[in-house]
Amino acid sequence: LRPYQLEGYRWLHLLRGAGLGGVLADDMGLGKTVQVLAEIQKMAEEPGGLTAPVLVVAPTSVIGAWAEQAAQFCPGLRVREVRRTSAKRGTSMAQEAAQADVLVTSYTLMRLDEEDLAQVEWSWVVLDEAQFIKNHTSATYKAARRLRAPSTLAITGTPLENSLMDLWSLLSVSAPGLLPGPQRFKELYKRPIDRGGQQGRDRLQALRSRMHPFMLRRTKEEVAHDLPDKSEQILRVELSPSHRRAYEARLIRERQKVMGLLEDDTAQARFSALRSLTILRQMALDPALVPAAEEGAQDDADPAAGHERAVRQGGRRPRPSAKVEMLRDTLVPIVAEGHRALVFSQFTRYLSSVREELEAAGLRTLYLDGGTSDRQRVVAQFRDGEADVFLISLKAGGFGLTLTEADYVFLLDPWWNPQAEEQAVDRAHRIGQDKPVMVYRMVAADTIEDKVMALKEKKAGLFAKVVEGSAELGQPGHGETGAGERGQAGATGAGQTLSRARLTAEEIRALLG
Repeated sequence: LRPYQLEGYRWLHLLRGAGLGGVLADDMGLGKTVQVLAEIQKMAEEPGGLTAPVLVVAPTSVIGAWAEQAAQFCPGLRVREVRRTSAKRGTSMAQEAAQADVLVTSYTLMRLDEEDLAQVEWSWVVLDEAQFIKNHTSATYKAARRLRAPSTLAITGTPLENSLMDLWSLLSVSAPGLLPGPQRFKELYKRPIDRGGQQGRDRLQALRSRMHPFMLRRTKEEVAHDLPDKSEQILRVELSPSHRRAYEARLIRERQKVMGLLEDDTAQARFSALRSLTILRQMALDPALVPAAEEGAQDDADPAAGHERAVRQGGRRPRPSAKVEMLRDTLVPIVAEGHRALVFSQFTRYLSSVREELEAAGLRTLYLDGGTSDRQRVVAQFRDGEADVFLISLKAGGFGLTLTEADYVFLLDPWWNPQAEEQAVDRAHRIGQDKPVMVYRMVAADTIEDKVMALKEKKAGLFAKVVEGSAELGQPGHGETGAGERGQAGATGAGQTLSRARLTAEEIRALLG
């Protein structure tokens, strides 16, 4: 273990020994898994050994990584992966647990097999990528609350993504009783901190002091001194005239549709508003991404919409969008110099079209999204040097991958959650990387993407103030930098669905303004 990992292990051992839980919130790429495995190994070596198995709950894509690292660092531990429900397995979770020191399963199975899991007494519960339980009204959160163990550890590099309530959810599971109930927490902490001012500063300090013993966070800048530098740059892309006309026409249409909906505080109105935002984000990338069904009856009178339809009905892809052209022209010389790159987008159709353009330019590519059947094989191919560029959907590859063979990262479309993007970047910028990493964030100029960038900086500032204690309330935090080159402020959960985006009416108005 590295010195800071040894310190983390000792912190975990102290907490667990006292029957307490907490949040291991180290920056992404610092080796949180190995710190936890060290504590599990210590549990196994204690007199009497493990009296009950340890339960690890993780995203489906990360289950294999736990088994691999356990085999590497703790080969004596019996690790069992459970990927199917009890009905499909034909065995109970207790029967599976009886054959293991560590049982690793997914959040999906935790929810589906809630009753079965709740019957088992575990020696320790570990929730990896614990931002999956950030919504305290969700079935996943409620299933996590029912797990039985002397203590629970939450692991996440992103304990706060959108709101202070994310943090409340994690601590209510890992350190129950530390914070008041959700409504009282809002009154006592969230609202004053959101408002700012002296009361907000006082409440922020009180919250930090209260959670400090139960949350451990170290950043790369603090502890990974041998990690190569990471540089970031925003590449602003000007739309072509025809693309601009199509975008502006659609902006007017969606703005008119949404502004009236914001007064109607219903789930359907919220969904419709977020759908319009998604359409505009797709339009900023390429008008061809917007399905024909979205055009509506106004298309016949709308020359911009006619342009969109002509692109689709032509049976071939015309000149690529300006963003794809810039990506291609940037990548070709980079690859020629021997570098390799990761390219992320939230839109799989867009990634597919990008792949076509890059391969036409002679670049070797690999592709991974949520539908990729053999994820580990594709990742191994990239690690073995079979491709120059790895195109990855943000949802499928934002966490659980180590891809330090790449030293360039391209983010094709900004997301209003800065944590999701930082998760993606840290697939390359993490322990094991021996080259400086260059990150390019591509932004379509004078579109909704500019507004998304501004909102993202605001959320990054909240993370820095509350979790990292980097700034006084009301002043810029690490994440609040300007346009052009950004600092390395970091700050989940990638690929959220519309219903989980958690944008306020005020934020939606700002995005459409």
